Amino acid sequence: MARLIEKLSPLAVTKATKPGYIGDGAGLWLQVSASGSKSWIFRFTINGKQREMGLGAVHTLTLTEARAKAKECRLLMLDGKDPLDTRKATRLAEALERAKMMTFDQCATAYIAAHRSGWKNDKHASQWTNTLVTYAGPVIGALPVAAVDTSLVVKVLSPIWLTKTETATRLRGRIESVLGWATTSGFREGDNPARWRGHLENLLASPNKTAKVVHHPALPWQEVGQFMADLRQREGIAARAVEFAILTATRSGEVRGATWAEVDARLWVIPAERMKMGREHRVPLSTAAQSLLAGMTRTGDLIFPGATHDKGLSDMSLTAVLRRMERKDITVHGFRSTFRDWCAESVANSFPREVCEHALAHSLPDKIEAAYRRGDLIEKRTLLMQAWADYCATIPTAATVTPIRGKIAA
Repeated sequence: MARLIEKLSPLAVTKATKPGYIGDGAGLWLQVSASGSKSWIFRFTINGKQREMGLGAVHTLTLTEARAKAKECRLLMLDGKDPLDTRKATRLAEALERAKMMTFDQCATAYIAAHRSGWKNDKHASQWTNTLVTYAGPVIGALPVAAVDTSLVVKVLSPIWLTKTETATRLRGRIESVLGWATTSGFREGDNPARWRGHLENLLASPNKTAKVVHHPALPWQEVGQFMADLRQREGIAARAVEFAILTATRSGEVRGATWAEVDARLWVIPAERMKMGREHRVPLSTAAQSLLAGMTRTGDLIFPGATHDKGLSDMSLTAVLRRMERKDITVHGFRSTFRDWCAESVANSFPREVCEHALAHSLPDKIEAAYRRGDLIEKRTLLMQAWADYCATIPTAATVTPIRGKIAA
């Protein structure tokens, strides 16, 4: 009686050369092509429909392995499943799973690209990229984002948590954002291992307790009058920019990016996108500040242009003014502290704290107080900035002491 299954032998498979199909039984066939190549085919009928499924080439699958695969197909059919449809579904699922195997670096790149347009400038995007590439990349960059767990996040942060606390804090927040994006995008599941509250705060020291606050060297407020007198003897756009920054108690970047369109009579309105806190800031201009602007030559949109009129001054150009004045002990940003100290310590100054804080574009620390102070106190700040400008134009005179000479009784 002829065998119904396993009719082929390894030798028969090797010697088969005639194009066509040679059956092994139970749906397994050896296919020989016109070119002489050989492959395994599983033929079956399901739901009244004849189908054919390739299992692989002979040089890849042995006869024994082909029979095992054919058996797997028959078992699927016993469960009412189409072997061909099942394989397609499996391959699709595997392809989708591979698509989810996004690395942390790929997710970081995608996150930055998605949010770049909402950031203030290219420098912000560059800072994001640099910190992630420098510190996160070597540890978790090439890993699937789904594999990033708490221990790996701590491994990234620990080396710089105590020595570069501010950078580490920002890095943690950026990792948290990237992982959050990956979760929302379906590339990972579960809680965010970079979250701080109730999680990393249990593993890392509080940044507020480890970070050393570095204050910008500031000029004592009692010396600002003499300094301004010396500064006004200096020529150049950079010197005027420093002077304007002092008179308005604003940041260097806000001054360097100032445009004529932002100035309206006695008010300078800095748009939200150029402010650190992301909120529009109105700056009352004192008579001294107005005179300074009136003396500037308009060569373009910028009030304080650099070497080329379409670009502003660099931060170092303002610092260079102080260096030429042989004042390496102070910084331009430090004049904001000088102004704040004058507000707090000058006996002639009676302006409320919230007025002074608004002048510096600071958020009021007390939420209840901030809720009752929704305005920007522009009228009172106008008086404050004029008083500050007047003080900046005053050089204290040294008191003279006249000795009293009298006869000493014998």
